[in-house]
Amino acid sequence: MKKLLLAGVALAGSIAMTSGAFAEIVIATAGPMTGQYASFGQQMKIGAEQAVADINAAGGVNGEMLKLEIGDDACDPKQAVAVANQMVGKGVTFMAGHFCSGSSIPASAVYAEEGIVQISPASTNPKFTDERPGPGIYRVCGRDDQQGSVAGQLLWDEYKDKNVAIIQDKTAYGKGLADETKAAFEALGGKVAMYEAYTAGEKDYTALVSKLKQAKIDALYVGGYHTEAGLIVRQMREQGMDTVLISGDALVTDEYWSITGDAGEGTLMTFSPDPSLNPEAAPVVEEFKAKGLTTEGYVLYTYAAIQAYVDAVKAAGSTDYDAVTEALNSGEFPTVLGNLSFDDKGDVTLPGYVWYKWSKGKYAYK
Repeated sequence: MKKLLLAGVALAGSIAMTSGAFAEIVIATAGPMTGQYASFGQQMKIGAEQAVADINAAGGVNGEMLKLEIGDDACDPKQAVAVANQMVGKGVTFMAGHFCSGSSIPASAVYAEEGIVQISPASTNPKFTDERPGPGIYRVCGRDDQQGSVAGQLLWDEYKDKNVAIIQDKTAYGKGLADETKAAFEALGGKVAMYEAYTAGEKDYTALVSKLKQAKIDALYVGGYHTEAGLIVRQMREQGMDTVLISGDALVTDEYWSITGDAGEGTLMTFSPDPSLNPEAAPVVEEFKAKGLTTEGYVLYTYAAIQAYVDAVKAAGSTDYDAVTEALNSGEFPTVLGNLSFDDKGDVTLPGYVWYKWSKGKYAYK
């Protein structure tokens, strides 16, 4: 009798699993989980994990639970394509990623080919959506031409009669942002005293800093990431320079100050309006605080990307690629970033960029 009962339980469990009682929708996030930009990968990871936990706790999606996969592309284009193919093998229907534009752009070709919806929380290069390989490619962040326009205006307003230098790290993100800023500044009548490229990942930028010092640069715009920008501003201070460092959204991590120390005082950067201050985000922000987790940078952007996808799946009634993209194209989605929708390119309709200033180890509105 005992054996019969156990067999009955096993059969019931088997029937339940095959009937979809334990069905899952597999989604993913991918970014630099290791390497020098790992702080941004961590932002994406904790944002995605919290979103999945909250959505599953509320009953899941159309009767199914979300399962999260994590991919590490180390901001390397080739590794990003490999990660994308790995996600295909895992049955992923949605990618909340990648972080670096240089990763998102080549990976998007894989997702488009395989019918996987991709919403990047952080890739700002215009080519990501301007040249998207399929209709299921989106982003919930702004674009470098928007960010560059804001930066170029500040350089004109505050430094048009001074020596301005623009440098970039040769990446899709860094070069794209620097070029957009330069174009915006020059369109207003500004003249750049220096335009240089540097190599990401190095530790010693003394030669570059010496060149900036010789040119008596008053304002330095950096198209690149926080690791190199932090070293450059620190080495400028070591050479007695008081040049203002100005950059973009890749400085939105506390790790920037851990590199610069007091040398980072007064650094300016562009980023979208702080999503943690949105009333819609308040309950989620409290959840993060209770766990001792940060909401800096792209945490809430990753959370919002998953919210938008989930709402589109609910509207579509399935994870079918065509039905979900149609829902994303036509819907408006309440998220921690506010109510958002997407234009015909896949760009988000949210407010653009504002200025922040680093002071005493934190960044706040300028």
